[in-house]
Amino acid sequence: MPKPSPYAAQLAGSGIRAIMERARRAPGPVVSLHIGEPGFPTPPHVGDAIAEAQARGETGYAPSAGLPALRDAISAKLASANDLALRSERVVVTAGGTQALHLGLTVVLRPGDDVLVPDPGWPNAGGIVRLLAARPRGYPLRKANGFLPDVDELARLVGPRTRAILVNSPANPVATVLDGPLLERLVRLAHERDLWILSDECYEAFTFDGPHVSTARADPDGRVLTCFSFSKTHGMTGLRVGYLVLPEVLAPLAVRAQEAMLACVGTPVQYGALAALTGPQDHVDRARTAYLRRRDEALELLRATAVPYAHPAGAYYLWLRVHTSDTTSFAVRLLDEQRVAVAPGRAFGDHGEGWVRLSLAAPAADLVTGIERLVAFGAEAGSSRHA
Repeated sequence: MPKPSPYAAQLAGSGIRAIMERARRAPGPVVSLHIGEPGFPTPPHVGDAIAEAQARGETGYAPSAGLPALRDAISAKLASANDLALRSERVVVTAGGTQALHLGLTVVLRPGDDVLVPDPGWPNAGGIVRLLAARPRGYPLRKANGFLPDVDELARLVGPRTRAILVNSPANPVATVLDGPLLERLVRLAHERDLWILSDECYEAFTFDGPHVSTARADPDGRVLTCFSFSKTHGMTGLRVGYLVLPEVLAPLAVRAQEAMLACVGTPVQYGALAALTGPQDHVDRARTAYLRRRDEALELLRATAVPYAHPAGAYYLWLRVHTSDTTSFAVRLLDEQRVAVAPGRAFGDHGEGWVRLSLAAPAADLVTGIERLVAFGAEAGSSRHA
C-alpha cells in the first residue's frame, strides 16, 4: 500500500479539542472556559440575509475571490476601521480566518521554508505550515517581556530558510495587543531580511486598553498579508467566512489558488457577511462591553489570590500561571475532579507549559465559579506535592 502524506502524518491532535471532547462526555454540568467561541449568538439580521439569499435562489457558485459587493464592503471597512485604503481587488473572501491563513501561506511558501510562529500561539498555524511542507519555528513570548515579541530575539532566529513571520494581535492565547511602534519594528525586520509577514487579526474588534492597529499600516513595500474573520466579531464561527488582504503582486495568485482550493465560499453566507458589515453594529459593542466587564471582574478576583496572570489587553482570554510541569494532566484532573474545563497551555506550544487559557466569552457567573475552583484546586495540588 502507498504511504500517506508525511506532512499530514506529522500533525498532532489538538489539546484543546481533546479537552472539549472529554467535557462533552463528562457526567453532569461542566463550567466551560476552554472554548474560543463568542459568547453571543449570530445577529438576527445576518441570519435574515442568509435566508433571503436562499429564498432568491442565490445558491450557485460565487466568484472565487468573493461577491463583488462583499469585497467592496470589506474595502470600505478596511478604510474606516483599519486605516487601510486599498482596492477591493486585493481582498479574497475565505472560509473563515483559518482558511485565510492557509491561503496566504500557500502563495508565499516553498517546500522546506521556515516560518517563525508565536510560542505560545494558536496551534492551527503550525499545522497549516506543516501541511504546506514547510517548518514552523517558534519564537518565544515570555512573561518577562509582557508576552510580546522580542524583535532582537526574532532577528537572531531568522535563518537562511526563513521565509515568513506570523504575528497575532490581539493574541490568542496570551491576550496581548501589539502597538504601532512594535509593529513598525517587526515590519522593518521583515524588510531588512526580505521576509513576508502574515498578520492574524481575527480578534481586531476586541481591545480593552487601546486601539487595534493593523500591521499593514506599517508596511511601505507590500510584504504584509492580513487575515480577518467574521467569526469572533459577529458571532459567526459556524458560518465560516473570513477574508485575506494581500499585496497587489500576490492578489492574482491568491484568487487562482482559491479557485483550486475551494472554488468559492458559500454564496448565502457571503450575503450574511455583507449584512454583518453594512447592518447594525450594536452587537459588536455589546460583546466588547461584556468581555471588558468580565475581564475586570476576573482580574479583581485574581488580585486577591496568588495566581500570576498575563494582563489581557485584547481578544477574550485569560492566561493564568499554574504550578505544574504538565498542564495537560492538570486540565484533565481539573475537569474530572472539579468539572471545570480550561485549555492546557501545552496545547499552544512549548512555552505555554505551566499556563492555562480561560475564555472571557463564558457567562460571568461561570467565569467566577471556574476561577474559584481552579484556584482552590491548584492550592490543593500544590499542598499534596509538598506533603
